[in-house]
Amino acid sequence: MKKSVFEKFAEAFSLSSRWSYALTMPVFLLFFNYLMIGPGVFADWKTFTGATLVNLAILTVTFSIQSKVQARIAKNYAGLDHTVKRLFASIGSHAIFSAIFLAIVATIYLKYRLFGSTLTISTVFVVYFFNLGAIILVIGIQESFYALSHWKQQEVNKERLIKENVSGQLEGLKAQISPHFLFNTLNSLSTLIAEDPEKAEEFVDEMARVYRYLLQTNHASRDDDAFGQLTTLQRELSFIESYGHLLKTRYGEGMKLYIHVEAGYLQHRIPPMTLQLLVENAVKHNVIRASKPLTIFILSTQEGQLMVRNNLQKKTITAGTENFESTRVGLVNIMTKYRLLHAYKPELSEPVIDSNHEFFTVTLPLIS
Repeated sequence: MKKSVFEKFAEAFSLSSRWSYALTMPVFLLFFNYLMIGPGVFADWKTFTGATLVNLAILTVTFSIQSKVQARIAKNYAGLDHTVKRLFASIGSHAIFSAIFLAIVATIYLKYRLFGSTLTISTVFVVYFFNLGAIILVIGIQESFYALSHWKQQEVNKERLIKENVSGQLEGLKAQISPHFLFNTLNSLSTLIAEDPEKAEEFVDEMARVYRYLLQTNHASRDDDAFGQLTTLQRELSFIESYGHLLKTRYGEGMKLYIHVEAGYLQHRIPPMTLQLLVENAVKHNVIRASKPLTIFILSTQEGQLMVRNNLQKKTITAGTENFESTRVGLVNIMTKYRLLHAYKPELSEPVIDSNHEFFTVTLPLIS
């Protein structure tokens, strides 16, 4: 079904553009009639009607083009942190475009004297500056709508980020205090107490650090600032070393964890519990044996990102055993957090997931 001209016209404008059009066009059209034609425009209703219709068509087409230009500028300079650039680009482009438009229209009015026009060159300059003032007013209205919309979206994203952080913490807690994990951890501790009391004490200290970090992270999740809910890479690595100590005590030579991160990246930030989710996924879905160790690397890259990689040796599914097919809950949780943070920091990229027959790799952006 073909769309009407009105429907196509309506689709060309965003909500803010429609409001700008509705609020500014009636007043600007009357002034434009008067400045382009002169007092005679109000002397005869036929002249007024004809001039109004012609000028309305001209101004509407111009407004439509300017709105598309404005939309392109808004796309290229998105975000509240680019407001100044967006304003200068908008006013500058519209000033140039208005000069070209007015030169064409004024030439027609001066040459053909439409509707008995008394237009002069000096009046053209008055029209131009009046038009420029109207453009600044329209841009101001659009920026107000944009800022309000962006603020509302940030508030929504902030609430979602808080929920996602809580969800991630619950996933981490669930992995830590599940009967299976707790049984194996306490069993390892029981064995250490009998065989190596000094090592058992170290094991308890590392376990305390793990739970302390979980409690601190839970407290930080109440921060109203989205970036205040992030943690430094240094704190996250300290936690993962303690967590890795528990795993290595449990699996012995079957578990290897290597961490090498440049010092310059330690104060960069990531969503808390991110590394724990990735390490837990690797442990959950891969075979771990002394003869076939699971090796996990946490490395900084030359591009300033963090790479988490493990060798692939997937558990096979046999009758009577648990189905270890990944639900990707942890990865979805991590991706969602980064997408929400992207609304606050548009230049922030998403994590990259890469898997082949040898390795499973997740590359995480670090937030400076």
